[in-house]
Amino acid sequence: MILPIVKYGDETLREKAVPVSFVSDEIRKLAADMLETMYKARGVGLAAEQVGRRERICVIDVPKDCEKEEYRESNEAAIQMPLVLINPEIIASEGTQRDNEGCLSFPKIGSPVTRANTVTVTFLDLAGMRQTVTVSGLLARAVQHETDHLNGVLFVDKLSQEQLLSIAGKLQRLKTATKRGK
Repeated sequence: MILPIVKYGDETLREKAVPVSFVSDEIRKLAADMLETMYKARGVGLAAEQVGRRERICVIDVPKDCEKEEYRESNEAAIQMPLVLINPEIIASEGTQRDNEGCLSFPKIGSPVTRANTVTVTFLDLAGMRQTVTVSGLLARAVQHETDHLNGVLFVDKLSQEQLLSIAGKLQRLKTATKRGK
């Protein structure tokens, strides 16, 4: 089922997610709905807050042709897409990367963001089993972006004052449209 995506200006995006205590059929259905919603919106990641839910769950699917060559081999071997992260926690990070970043909750708005180049994340999978993976490149960027969402942090919070000023008009229009739509 396609879920409505919450846009910037909705306070749900600032709420911290609640840990999932048990991976139930309801959680698996939520993950499936989130994936369907993400694919329909042509995104690479989606957090529960972005569909108006509070569970600590996010989904990611980085297409192979979107990942830079140097990360493709290291990420492909161990990690099957789509990736469903329940109660994800980043436990290590290393290096830096800077690239343009957007978000389904911020349609047509993007800006360069600096993030760790490699992260190690621990999470529950759909079977309720604890997993730990180390990822790099765009997949690492997506893991950090979606984990931030679960903590009530938005990609615009990572921008400099100068960057924020350059998109201030777009942000205000989106916020106003979101508030009107409620």
